[in-house]
Amino acid sequence: MQKSTKLITDNPELLLYLDGKLHITVLGGIKLTGFDRLKVTLKLVNIDDRLNVFRHSLDLYNSIQTEQLIEKSADALNTGTREIGTAITGLTTALESYRSERLEAMKPKQPEKKQLTDAERKAAIAYLKSPDLLGRTKQGIGQSGIVGEETNALIAYLIYTSRTRETPLHLLCLGASGTGKTWLQEKVGELIPEEDKLEITTLSVNAFYYFGKDELKYKLLLLEDMDGAEDVLYPIRELQSKRKISKTVTLKDSKGNPKTITLQVEGPVCISGCTTREQMYEDNANRCILLYMDNSPEQDVKIMDYQRKMSAGLIDQYAEKKVREALKNVQRLLKPVSVKNPYAPYLQLPEAVFKPRRTMLLLLLFTETITYYHQYQRELKTDEDTGEQYIETTIEDIQAAFSLLETTLLKKSDELNDACRDFFEKLKTYLKEKDTDTFYSKEVRAAFRLSPSSIGRYLYELERMGYIKIAKGSRYKGFEYKIQSWNDLENLANDAQSMVRSILENIKLVTRIPPVTQSLNGLHKMQKISAESPVTHD
Repeated sequence: MQKSTKLITDNPELLLYLDGKLHITVLGGIKLTGFDRLKVTLKLVNIDDRLNVFRHSLDLYNSIQTEQLIEKSADALNTGTREIGTAITGLTTALESYRSERLEAMKPKQPEKKQLTDAERKAAIAYLKSPDLLGRTKQGIGQSGIVGEETNALIAYLIYTSRTRETPLHLLCLGASGTGKTWLQEKVGELIPEEDKLEITTLSVNAFYYFGKDELKYKLLLLEDMDGAEDVLYPIRELQSKRKISKTVTLKDSKGNPKTITLQVEGPVCISGCTTREQMYEDNANRCILLYMDNSPEQDVKIMDYQRKMSAGLIDQYAEKKVREALKNVQRLLKPVSVKNPYAPYLQLPEAVFKPRRTMLLLLLFTETITYYHQYQRELKTDEDTGEQYIETTIEDIQAAFSLLETTLLKKSDELNDACRDFFEKLKTYLKEKDTDTFYSKEVRAAFRLSPSSIGRYLYELERMGYIKIAKGSRYKGFEYKIQSWNDLENLANDAQSMVRSILENIKLVTRIPPVTQSLNGLHKMQKISAESPVTHD
């Protein structure tokens, strides 16, 4: 007669394994993480002799420890080593299955893709075919409950739209604590279908490697706080650049024999995160479009006014929810389609932009995403050589991309970080109102309500970069500082705007040239660009 075996899991902290007359209790249960070990504390009892009990802690994947357990417990329980060995092998297999089932049960259930009704489908298609689609979307985003920040929210919405493309964009929201970074990401995330996104608060070191192979594919990954995700910055960068990550680990089978397996997670995936420390995550920031939060007094007034209306019940939350559902349905109707930008050879960046290679790639991808979002308004063309179907970028798409990313491009041209630039512009305004170009740090600190460490950091950076200089004074009486550069930001902005106007005028000129001449001129210009700037990889 074959004896029955059973693992009783009613109490996760007190697992009981029955193997004939041998009862094994797993005291404290098992850890669900760390597949390369199976550490347990066991209590073994032979029901024919309940007075003899054997307790032992070990790693069931360690063959030496397992052999010692079998020998010592067999002596203590007056049972054969073969019977004990068979029971331990069965227990190990049962615990592995139990751990896998628990981990599977703990995974968040993926929402099923919503099936649109005929009315919802028609409304979404009409929305995507409407004139001034970007303007209408920006207006809809404002009506969904996002106060101020409509331009930043539109940029974020378009970046999140790129999640279904083979080369998605990534986003990093920057700003001081309390400026609404997480709020903006969360509210724009609500405009993306639930089945296409994954919201994460914190991640352990190896968390990314234990996702299913295709679990993140074409998904939007929302990281609430990058400041708490230092341990996973490397896999995030790899997912952004290579669109896949892998890790080789060594495990032990039930007999204690080591084996090597490779964990692989496939992209592409669109990643969005928030941080107060741009410089800390420079390598990751270079791969992202950066959004700088509006911390102006005017934005504070808008937010507080909305909060008061919400508290008074004056906000129509049903109307906001209806707009959010409409924008989700719009996302559900976007189909994978290739985008070609025939004007790409004519696009340039301001010379002052740092790391121009990656910035140019982000600009091109953002322009393609705008085209992708307009797919219901563009002619579907077919490549005669490959048979690939695609849509083409228009001049309006390029203009919209430059317009939306104006602040981002300007920031990438600025050698001052955002916080220091914000302080410097406020300082210049303050001094202009006082009709002077000199100041003392104590005076400014009181006027701006800054901590001594903050103003010391700003003044050190501005002096180091040559934007201010010490006019007179001493360490004991205090230094008097003088502004050296008043129009640096305006000059950067004017240069960028002039360059954009020049690019758009050249493209419009090219589109008016007859096709044959246009091809020759375009080829000549491309060759010239290629000769001056050979293709390299950053």
